[in-house]
Amino acid sequence: MRKIKVLFVCMGNICRSPTAEGVFNAYIASRNMAHAFDVDSAGTHAYHVGDAPDLRAQKAARDRGVELRHLRARKVKSTDFEAFDHILAMDEENYAILTEACPADHKHKIRLFLEYAPHLQQNEVPDPYYGGAYGFEKVLDLVEAASEGFIDTLQREGMLTN
Repeated sequence: MRKIKVLFVCMGNICRSPTAEGVFNAYIASRNMAHAFDVDSAGTHAYHVGDAPDLRAQKAARDRGVELRHLRARKVKSTDFEAFDHILAMDEENYAILTEACPADHKHKIRLFLEYAPHLQQNEVPDPYYGGAYGFEKVLDLVEAASEGFIDTLQREGMLTN
């Protein structure tokens, strides 16, 4: 069975997208679905390549049982557009950067992650970098909801069976 390849993307790949990667991995592991996925995260900018996620993101995630310290930031590569089935942007700015860089035949793979949580009535996962601890908690809440919605969508569309 071919794995579903998912890439989460924010700007620097040290707050939102590694949090989404960690939360999504924990979500699929808890549902015995980890075997069906390859999951990664990246940034549209190379500000923090090689760095671990922000310590505040790590702490907030760890408090919910999700470990991020093993992750390392990387920049989106041109080969990612072909390699991944789903490229999920955290906000409109990064969505625009991705769609501009993406070859036309792969643009359909790029979506805003929060499209999978329409009940939240919010399009973007806000960047918590310059805010307080609450911002990291909010990011966790949003990516948890979107992770559940994403899996529900894959199952509903027949792309994933459990």
